Amino acid sequence: MSMRKGVLLAVLLLVGVVSVYGADITGKWTAEFDSQVGVQKYTFEFKVEGTTLTGTAISKIADAAEARTPITEGTVNGDDVAFVENLNYSGMELKITYKGKIAGDEIKFSRDVAGQGGETFVAKRAK
Repeated sequence: MSMRKGVLLAVLLLVGVVSVYGADITGKWTAEFDSQVGVQKYTFEFKVEGTTLTGTAISKIADAAEARTPITEGTVNGDDVAFVENLNYSGMELKITYKGKIAGDEIKFSRDVAGQGGETFVAKRAK
């Protein structure tokens, strides 16, 4: 009986450590969605260390030139992910906040563009 309790305790500790750190979404993720300014194509290059998320958001919005923006304020907690993209779009500085739920090779995102609302979309792990 004592060994059984020890194994159970070890499993619970492992589950607790995994949920604190969250999913490892390190790598490239792609998304495409329609918006008020046209079709937007994104590649997210994520790097996760513990619960900290960094990386780059690479965007192609309608006819505008491709933009590469550092990801800031990024966190991963369990299957929740959040970060900020400070995008310069046609000379306008836009703070875009992202919140997502990780499910295997997909992340279901909602984003808010400069406090004015935004879109929901799914990013998929690039293979």
